Amino acid sequence: MNKEDPFREKTLSSTYIFRGKIINLRQDKVKLPDGRETIREIVEHPGAVVVLALTNDNKIVMIRQFRKPADEVLWELPAGKIEPGEDVKNCALRELEEETGYYPRKIKKLITFFSTPGFCDEKLTLFLAEDLEKRNKNEDADEFIEVELIKPNKVLKLVQKNIIKDAKTIIGILYFLSSIEHSVSLKKKSIL
Repeated sequence: MNKEDPFREKTLSSTYIFRGKIINLRQDKVKLPDGRETIREIVEHPGAVVVLALTNDNKIVMIRQFRKPADEVLWELPAGKIEPGEDVKNCALRELEEETGYYPRKIKKLITFFSTPGFCDEKLTLFLAEDLEKRNKNEDADEFIEVELIKPNKVLKLVQKNIIKDAKTIIGILYFLSSIEHSVSLKKKSIL
């Protein structure tokens, strides 16, 4: 989308309401395409990564952890926030190892997407990690994570039965399983 797009809103002013450790909240006064003005509340987030890690025996590395905003224990792909100055690939390598104890010899960027663009600028980058080496988990002090290795067809069933409810995980799984390149690869390995 170029800057001359007729749907683009012009920012007239910005005011920070809150600055936190993970997010900031700001209010932007904007001019709408029809000339009227309104206020947009925007959550600023540094961005994050999500990693679909495939073990050597073709299982997906999944984690379970309690998420306070959802007030539930959720099934997720390993993921995490990008630290200041950190490259997205290095973030993916770090988060996968911290949360699961796995380190990939092969890692590939698949797609980038927004989590909730109606109010948040968080951009997530999905990586595929393969040829995994088992190391020690080094999770953050406030993280309590259970790791499970699950066959792709079972992971898909968990999505279809609404047991997996995390959007980034659903996007990662469905993108991976629908990808022609990966579907062909997996069918050859008889795991779909």
